[in-house]
Amino acid sequence: MISYQNSKRILKKAAIKIKNETILSINSLNRISSSNIYSKFNYPSGDNAAFDGYAINSKDTKNLNKNKSKAFKIVGSIAAGRQPFKKKIKKFEAVEIMTGAIIPKGFDTIIPIEKISFYPNKKNPKSILINKRVGKYNHVRFAGSDYKKKELVIKKNNIILPNHILALKTLGIKKIKVKKKINILFFSTGNEISNSDTIPNWKVRNSNSHYIKNLEGNFFFDFKNGGILKDNHEKIFKMKLNKMLNSKIDIIVTSGAVSAGKYDFIPNVIKTFNLSNYFKSVAIRPGKPILFAKIKGKQKAVFGLPGNPMSSAACFRFFVYPYISNVLGLSEEKPIKANLKNNFIKKKNFTRFAKSKLSTTKNGKIEVEILKGQESFRIKSFIKSNIWALLPSGKSKFKKGQIVDCFFPNNSNQTLI
Repeated sequence: MISYQNSKRILKKAAIKIKNETILSINSLNRISSSNIYSKFNYPSGDNAAFDGYAINSKDTKNLNKNKSKAFKIVGSIAAGRQPFKKKIKKFEAVEIMTGAIIPKGFDTIIPIEKISFYPNKKNPKSILINKRVGKYNHVRFAGSDYKKKELVIKKNNIILPNHILALKTLGIKKIKVKKKINILFFSTGNEISNSDTIPNWKVRNSNSHYIKNLEGNFFFDFKNGGILKDNHEKIFKMKLNKMLNSKIDIIVTSGAVSAGKYDFIPNVIKTFNLSNYFKSVAIRPGKPILFAKIKGKQKAVFGLPGNPMSSAACFRFFVYPYISNVLGLSEEKPIKANLKNNFIKKKNFTRFAKSKLSTTKNGKIEVEILKGQESFRIKSFIKSNIWALLPSGKSKFKKGQIVDCFFPNNSNQTLI
């Protein structure tokens, strides 16, 4: 049995290599950029109005004041989306302009509609009346003031989020290079596992595969269900592994049959392959029997998760996902720091993943409560929880007020903080 920290080091060294692909930017949500992405255009593309109002030349107001006003003739109107106004502008002329419209050549400032005095009236205006000096560049959005052409938009190894897609589409970036999605083939194991909703009391409904499948969008992988391996399917599993070596599958994940029981065949099958990295059993709760192996000479890996629902969920979150993250080139996930709301005791030499409830006080202080019902078969406490608290090895007693590390169960901290 190895420590959690040692297992993390092994996983980091054993990263498989993933190729890149080019995809439409509008389809890139939760993909990982494989190169820096630069703007192809200035944004805004031209000087445009920040308000509805009237465009004038500020020089024409140089000598105006309360005692000396001037009527500026309205010579046109321009809306956003229309071609720029091309009429040659004369002194003391104005053009009605809408938010986002390109400011015609010869004008350099905008007077908002709310501050306009019309002549002879607002309903049928011929001119606008100005009786003060107007500053240059008022309410003007300059070309390239947000993004300049060739300016960096998204760095390499970034998770593409909805706000990124908004920027990519706005900047006319049609296609981007991303890391290929990691393909996971998942097997449940055991004669007791059933896909039926109606089962006798000696059977167990197949829930682990459905839980992990529903993590695929948030944790950057594609899920393929390999089905249920029965207790006597040792040869079938070996055949599936051999097939994987020449397929598009990157990682096989199993649930169950990794401990030391009579029908726990996963470790024995794995050991028949030529491995470059391997560990079996980690000093953690839940999930102690977890297994990892990288196939030597192949960009393929295998995780054997325990079968109990919480062991499987915790091991996927704290072993499989960090491995995926590292393979995709993401920076190491940072924990949320929270003040412990209650005392908790665990085994000193084990790292504990505790089902917990994150909350904030009226003063904005982040707190975490470690819930009752930490056994690996209990799902009620998992439903009540919204966070995993990670309690490191080396100490057994954790006191109220102590700061602990926390990780979201169904999302990467990298996308939420």
